[in-house]
Amino acid sequence: MLESEEAARRLGVKLPTLYAYVSRGLLVSHPSEDSRRRLFDVDDVEQLARRSRGGRRVESRLASVTTGITQIREDGPYYRGRPVTELASGPPFEDVADLLWRAGPAPKDWSPTRLPRPPTLETSDLLKWVTVLCGARDRFRSDLREELVLRSARRLIATLVHTLPHSTTDAPSAGAAEATAAGAGATAAGLARHLVPTPMPVATRAELDRTVNTALVLLADHELATSTVAVRVAASTRADLYDAVLAGLGTLAGPLHGGASQRAHALLVSAERDGVDRAINECLRWQRVLPGFGHTVYKTGDPRVAPLLACFERLARRDQRALVSSLVESARDHDVPAPNVDLALASIAWATRMPTDAGRTIFTIARIAGWTAHYIEELGERPLRFRARAVYATTG
Repeated sequence: MLESEEAARRLGVKLPTLYAYVSRGLLVSHPSEDSRRRLFDVDDVEQLARRSRGGRRVESRLASVTTGITQIREDGPYYRGRPVTELASGPPFEDVADLLWRAGPAPKDWSPTRLPRPPTLETSDLLKWVTVLCGARDRFRSDLREELVLRSARRLIATLVHTLPHSTTDAPSAGAAEATAAGAGATAAGLARHLVPTPMPVATRAELDRTVNTALVLLADHELATSTVAVRVAASTRADLYDAVLAGLGTLAGPLHGGASQRAHALLVSAERDGVDRAINECLRWQRVLPGFGHTVYKTGDPRVAPLLACFERLARRDQRALVSSLVESARDHDVPAPNVDLALASIAWATRMPTDAGRTIFTIARIAGWTAHYIEELGERPLRFRARAVYATTG
């Protein structure tokens, strides 16, 4: 319940006008324990505020963010005016990062920072550990000139990939030339060797590198996703890039954001073990939703799915392709929304026997490129502009 002053403030009127609304039957006031005060239902006030056409404008609760980085259309995201579904089969991730950053033609340094031997941690915690240490070793991290921020971003991404454990028989540096020739840069090649460290034929390794590169490009940015907003809020306080990335990592840690593909991976494992229909039924029984299906933005289907499923088709066995196809068809028959990028990412991880958190790892490395672009863009705005509008309500 709202007190009179808060209700009037939310409506953008003075107290006498609020009481006039009550006398005209537009609002209902309720008694409180203190007979001198009246209370108003939050939903009633919000409904009247939406209906109001005259008088003062009601103050917005969120800052409007004007961005020139990514535009989401029906056919998918566009990075600086270029469709991501086309970029996904083209340049290496590093070039797409430069596109998001509007980086000039100067030589790019993607060399990692030397760090001590990392502790044994879960991958998501290891990425935070690397970010903290990279920031601690950057002597001029508070210099927010764009060229220095971009240099820090490149080194951070390279260090994150370099620090991840790899197979000793198939090191990240091995096959770098083949990866570049195949259209995948060092970031994708190094990440692929962490996710699938076992030796494999050169052609298969090149296909895996291209697949990881495609995923990195598709996931690099998605406009004002929750973690990106967290990064922009940190940037508005003029936090340095490393602290802003940590804000994004903390938000990405939620199972409904960065961890979504891991839940979709569990669905695939269950379908392989118990059968598609039983896996779907059990998932709906306990989770009420089917992970990897539906999207709040794309109502008719996530356009990023097709490029990733094409990669999955090239890497998966026939029985694996049949299982994913059966899963999608069964979900469609039960009026479940179309699959999203999390299912496509999980399918690749499941088919190639990547770790169960592989989707989160790819998502994190990719999204740092987008976060950096938004971080730089936010530095051009007035500081401290994000302050949510609170509506104080009493309970009882």
